[in-house]
Amino acid sequence: MAAITHAAFVSTKFAAARCAVEIVDAGPRGRFGGCQKFGLNSGSCAGVGGGGLRWSAAGGQFEVENGRALSCVVAASPPSNDAGSYGGEPLTRQDLVGYLASGCKPKEKWRIGTEHEKFGFQLDNLQPMTYPQIKQLLEGLADRFEWQRVMEGDNIIGLTLDGQGVSLEPGGQVELSGAPLETLHQTCAEVNSHLYQPLAFSQVKAVAEELGLGFVGIGFQPKWSVADTPIMPKGRYEIMRNYMPKVGSFGLDMMFRTCTVQVNLDFDSEADMVRKFRVGLALQPIATALFANSPFKEGKPNGFLSYRSHIWTDVDNNRAGDLPFVFEDGFGFDKYVEYALGVPMYFVYRNGRYIDCSGMSFKDFLEGKLSALPGEKPTMNDWENHLTTIFPEVRLKRYLEMRGADGGPWRRLCALPAFWTGLLYDEESLQGALDIINDWTERERAMLRSKVPKLGLNVPFRDGLLKHVAQDVFKLAKDGLTRRGLNETGFLKDIEETVRTGKTPAEHILELYHGKWGENVDPVFEKLLY
Repeated sequence: MAAITHAAFVSTKFAAARCAVEIVDAGPRGRFGGCQKFGLNSGSCAGVGGGGLRWSAAGGQFEVENGRALSCVVAASPPSNDAGSYGGEPLTRQDLVGYLASGCKPKEKWRIGTEHEKFGFQLDNLQPMTYPQIKQLLEGLADRFEWQRVMEGDNIIGLTLDGQGVSLEPGGQVELSGAPLETLHQTCAEVNSHLYQPLAFSQVKAVAEELGLGFVGIGFQPKWSVADTPIMPKGRYEIMRNYMPKVGSFGLDMMFRTCTVQVNLDFDSEADMVRKFRVGLALQPIATALFANSPFKEGKPNGFLSYRSHIWTDVDNNRAGDLPFVFEDGFGFDKYVEYALGVPMYFVYRNGRYIDCSGMSFKDFLEGKLSALPGEKPTMNDWENHLTTIFPEVRLKRYLEMRGADGGPWRRLCALPAFWTGLLYDEESLQGALDIINDWTERERAMLRSKVPKLGLNVPFRDGLLKHVAQDVFKLAKDGLTRRGLNETGFLKDIEETVRTGKTPAEHILELYHGKWGENVDPVFEKLLY
């Protein structure tokens, strides 16, 4: 029996991280080929056959026997931020790198994770849902459909069921974090089961309608001010609400008045992660344009097609943006750790409460020099939580998150994972995308990030428009889905016209506002109602 050393970063410090081990081609002397996985979560994994990797909860290490390997893998689905458990040994920087590297998995284990947010409102007056109403909604879902409650103190703040999660954003936006799934058919079935079960009712819709509540799919709240918006009883949001105005002009708008859809995707190696990260960042403005759906603010046009995207240009530039260093030679897990260590902290969670560490350094925390917790060093939960407070256009955890799209109506929810899956999960399409962006300069990428929120696909780019690049990229995505052989190309249908014409969803609803709606924003709630 040969103990895994160094690369596996074995110990109970990973116990909180909810991701499991798979070591490919493990040899009898503990040497590993392929993509190495790193051990986590005692009690969740079992050895294959009579040998294999084994988790020892008491000893805190994984071992390999006869070259056999564990069967469970890391999934492209976000961890919980509110469980509040922590434990294990203090971390080293090497452990932080190992945590990110633990996301590697072979292609047959890749999954698709989708998260989507929506604004809840009162059907009779178009006012925001209050927390007591949200509590009724969550309790109703738990009682009727057997979701498990997530509590913070005496307050229900979310639900979980079969790998899915329902959570609350700062202003009462409701988010579904989907389970990691193999195909787009499964992903869209999940979306529809959450929103539209057979007979045109969903779990959420059924309970919400009884309470006189509805949900609108849009990227920025079209009617309410920040002052109109309720504040959810979550400790981390109180810390963020106090800190945000110190570091940017749009932080509170981001917290209380934006909704997004994002896709989480896997990689099989550090090199694969780098390629996908670069494509995701460079082409994120195209996704922003294709799904642009936030042209209103407080009842009037705001001058943008994706105001949500514009807001992110001045939320907190220490933790947001398009990360030029990703395109530099030598980028990998270690470089991302270096970046993340430089992002100021928000909080540490201990004994059921959030401790305000806003502006403090995780590097100091690693050395036991955090002024809010003198002498204490971080655990894996602390690192995992810290990574959730970093907000670039593409975010690395143990998977990659594509974060550039506005929230939208249910019919478009499946198009975003289809777009990115076709591009990133097919080798030929991924290489084609790399070829397209290969000679783009940092200035050009920054220009697209800046201009797309206002101009969408009509941004001038080189000898044409961004629309023309989007058409080439769309073809790559469609061809990639075709080569997957799973009959998934139909999920791109809802953005096909946008690609062809260059006319974004935001431009369509602006036409309605200036025409049929008589410059009244209220009909958007019905137009984009779930």
